[in-house]
Amino acid sequence: MPFQKVQPEKLSQSVVRQIEQLILRGILRPGERLPSERELAEKLGVSRPSLREAVADLQSRGLLSSRAGAGIYVADVLGSAFSDALVKLFASHDEAVFDYISFRRDMEGLAAERAARLASDTDLKVVATVLEKMEAAHVKRNPADEARLDAEFHLAIIEASHNVVMLHMMRSMYQLLREGVFYNRQVMFKQRTTRQSLLDQHRAINDALQARDPKAARAAVEAHLDYVENALSDQLLADRHEAIARQRLDHEKARG
Repeated sequence: MPFQKVQPEKLSQSVVRQIEQLILRGILRPGERLPSERELAEKLGVSRPSLREAVADLQSRGLLSSRAGAGIYVADVLGSAFSDALVKLFASHDEAVFDYISFRRDMEGLAAERAARLASDTDLKVVATVLEKMEAAHVKRNPADEARLDAEFHLAIIEASHNVVMLHMMRSMYQLLREGVFYNRQVMFKQRTTRQSLLDQHRAINDALQARDPKAARAAVEAHLDYVENALSDQLLADRHEAIARQRLDHEKARG
C-alpha cells in the first residue's frame, strides 16, 4: 500500500511555509525588514528557537538576508531576473524601449482583464486608493511622487490579477524602469498636458476595473500604453533633432 504514517510538522516548518507564502504572494516585498525576533515570535505564536531555525532555513535558500546590526530582510530576489550584461544591453538600444512597452501592453492588458474578473472588493479598493494618491500628487509641481505612484498603480492591478508568476516578473520589470534602464520616467511627467492625459488614462483604467468590465479594463490599459509609446517616440525624435541642431549651431559659431 502507498500510505505512510503522517508525521507532525515542526513549528519551524510552519513558520517557513507562512513566510514563503507571504513572499510568493508579494505581500512581503524585496528589501522589506521583518519585525524584531521577539515581536515576530509573538505574532507567529512560536518560540524564538523555532523562529531562528525557520529564519536560518530561509536564509540558506536565499529568501531572507541579514544585515549586521539592522535585522532580517526579504532578499532582493528580483535582482537575478536579468543579468547585468543584458540590463546594459537594454539600456543602450532604443528598440528595447519599444519592445518593453509592447510587452507591458500585452501583460498588463491581460492582468487588468483578470483583475476585473478575479479581484476581491479589497483588491479594487487598493487600486482606487493608489489612484486617489496620484490625484493628490498631481497638483504638486515636482512630478516625482506622481511618477512613483504611477508604478504603484500598475503593480496594484497586477497584484489584483492573482497570478504570482506574473506579479514577480512584472515587479522585476518595474524595478528596471525605476532605475531608468528603459527610459527616464520623469520625462513623461514634465509637461502639464501630458501629466493630465496620463491621469485621465489611469482614471479610465480604474473606472473599468471598479465596474468589473474585463474588456474595457484591457482596452483602457492598451490605450494608455499606446499613448506612452507615442509620447516616447516623439521625445526620442525631438532629442535627435536637438542634437543635430546643436551640431549646426556649433559649426556656425566655429565658422566665425
